[in-house]
Amino acid sequence: MRDDICTIPVSEVFEVNDGCPICRMRKTVGDHIVDYIMGAAMMEPDVRIETNKIGFCPDHYDRMLNHRGRLALALMLESHLDSVKKDVFGGLFATPNKKASKAKTLTESCFICDKINWGMERMIETLYRCYENERDFRDLFNNQQKFCMPHFEMLLSGCNKKQMKRYSDEFQKNLVRIVEDNITSLRTDIGNYCKMYNYQNNADNCDWQNSKDSVERTINFLSGKSDN
Repeated sequence: MRDDICTIPVSEVFEVNDGCPICRMRKTVGDHIVDYIMGAAMMEPDVRIETNKIGFCPDHYDRMLNHRGRLALALMLESHLDSVKKDVFGGLFATPNKKASKAKTLTESCFICDKINWGMERMIETLYRCYENERDFRDLFNNQQKFCMPHFEMLLSGCNKKQMKRYSDEFQKNLVRIVEDNITSLRTDIGNYCKMYNYQNNADNCDWQNSKDSVERTINFLSGKSDN
């Protein structure tokens, strides 16, 4: 699988200041890989060998099922079933426990998840390098409004003097500031949402402001569920 399928220019993700940029990055990488799997990958033997062996998770099966070109998915499923039958159920002396173990390994694996994780690792490394070396990118990053909690933890734990010799402290300070400001804003919005259900607030004097979707936005922030 070509490297450029799993990666995208990091700066493009940060040019859109709406939601968590790392969630947006992961979704974009995933979309590229799904498009690839449902298109050109059908004719690449090395990819088919991997998908036959690994399969996909329920989420990516759903995404492929809703993608155009169901024939590509049917062809992959055809050869994947052959592989499952051989690997899980083949062998004269395979015990039920061995079959269960092989089936467990298969159901916990996903070709697309593996490629997304591979691509994201390299893109996060690129993000650190861009922050260290490019002032324009530092400005883009520092002006972001949101990072979800899982990606806040990932960026903060991965940043160190090895990744950024000059700007690691600034990076961490701005990341913490952005997330703390977002938490404060979410707390205000969700507090207002709760107040709107007070019996004293009838339909005439309700002022929802930005609170109507505060429950969804808070869940997105805490869980890392993309809201893009």
